[in-house]
Amino acid sequence: VQLVESGGGFVQAGGSLKLSCAASGDTFSIDAIHWYRQAPGQQRELVAIHNRGGHTYVTESAKGRFAISADSAKSTVYLQMNNLNPEDTAVYYCAAQGGMGSLDYWGQGTQVTVSS
Repeated sequence: VQLVESGGGFVQAGGSLKLSCAASGDTFSIDAIHWYRQAPGQQRELVAIHNRGGHTYVTESAKGRFAISADSAKSTVYLQMNNLNPEDTAVYYCAAQGGMGSLDYWGQGTQVTVSS
C-alpha cells in the first residue's frame, strides 16, 4: 500500500484547506485511514479516522472545524479543515490501518502553515 498526501500549504487564520490522501496498491487490505498531525517539538496526534464502513471520528479539538470524507472510487480520503488557526500548523500525515488494527502504512506528510 502506498499513501500520498496533498493539499497542504500556507493559509491565513480563519482560512480553509482540503487535504487528500490517495491510496494505491492493495487497498482492499485497508480497514481505515487515519489522519495525524505533528507540530514542531510535539508528539504526533490523531485528528480523524474514516473506516471502510463509512464511519468517521473526529477528535474533540477538531470537531466542528474539520471533517473527514472519502471517495472510494478514487481510493482517496479527504480532510476538510475550516476556520484554521495557528495552532493547526503541523505536518499532516495519513496512515492506513490494516486488519490487525495496526497502522501499517504512512504517507510522507504534507505541511500546513497557518499565519495569524
